[in-house]
Amino acid sequence: MSALFSSFKLKDVTLRNRIAVPPMCQYSAEHGLTNDWHQAHYTSLARGGAGLVIVEATAVAPEGRITPACLGLWNNDQVEGLARIAAAIKSSGAVPGIQIGHAGRKASANRPWEGDDHIPAGDPRGWTTIAPSALAFGANLPRVPMAMTNDDIARVRNDFAAAARRAHDAGFEWLELHFAHGYLAQSFFSVHANQRTDAYGGGYAGRSRFSIETLAAVRQIWPERLPLTARFGVIEYDGRDEETLTESIELTRAWRRGGLDLLNVSVGFSIPETQIPWAPAFLAPIAERVRREAELPVASAWGIDAPATANRVVAEHQMDLVMVGRAHLANPHWPYHAALALAEEKPSWVLPAPYAHWLANWRSST
Repeated sequence: MSALFSSFKLKDVTLRNRIAVPPMCQYSAEHGLTNDWHQAHYTSLARGGAGLVIVEATAVAPEGRITPACLGLWNNDQVEGLARIAAAIKSSGAVPGIQIGHAGRKASANRPWEGDDHIPAGDPRGWTTIAPSALAFGANLPRVPMAMTNDDIARVRNDFAAAARRAHDAGFEWLELHFAHGYLAQSFFSVHANQRTDAYGGGYAGRSRFSIETLAAVRQIWPERLPLTARFGVIEYDGRDEETLTESIELTRAWRRGGLDLLNVSVGFSIPETQIPWAPAFLAPIAERVRREAELPVASAWGIDAPATANRVVAEHQMDLVMVGRAHLANPHWPYHAALALAEEKPSWVLPAPYAHWLANWRSST
């Protein structure tokens, strides 16, 4: 068996393989509620054979949505639809996960295919954004956010904990905190976005405080037996990479001590002016360093869409899981085709039993 198709156990959860579908926003909700699109989308992905399917970024508060069309978990009405999705994922043999987060200064935006920019001031679809400091992201997101008070910080921390409780009530077995991509938690950690002079700013300790406290609040709610993970931008490609990566690894160690079980390694995206070295699996060496120095399992995405590449980064212990995103949208049965490419003895059996039955002898008979 190839490394990619070996099982992976974390806490009381066992994935059937090392393939995960990462969160990919669908921008198709109303009032944070799921609909038929989400149900069909996630059911299709789960039937493809991945070990883990993580539902898209789901806002912990209304102002935490990226766009008005993002999912939410800030009220109990939103639990029912997400529970149906979690059940559908699980019935297909995958572990149901969900990512919860707050978009911070990147919130109140139009959907990507409708501009991918801030909703104009005065437009009733938009809202006031919040962030650690009153600094705009820039580029297509020029709105200056409101600097958060300590009461705001406490409220959002509690919102994360409440959303985690609802996620568990909905039946999810894997929780990912969205601490990446220039959203709220990443902004608190970023020297580019956080210019506070109080206990939540300044040096490493202050910039780390929001995420450490938020993780602690969620850890009190989320069952110890289930994986608690985070997606985090450990590097910005802004010219100070070693300093940022060193601090990021130190923060990851702190999260591990606070109960984090796995880190999904990503890029910070805290500012628009960066020089990202796009290439297949370009984050693999960085993920391996985080894994080794923070002594924590890791996953990552970005350019891991070729089966041989996915298998290699697992076999060489650079990652414990691979996040295969866009390739799954192009082909929801990517794991099956990966098994064929890697010459697995019974490639069809990565799929649910009804599909596996019909495909078991198909290739040899056609």
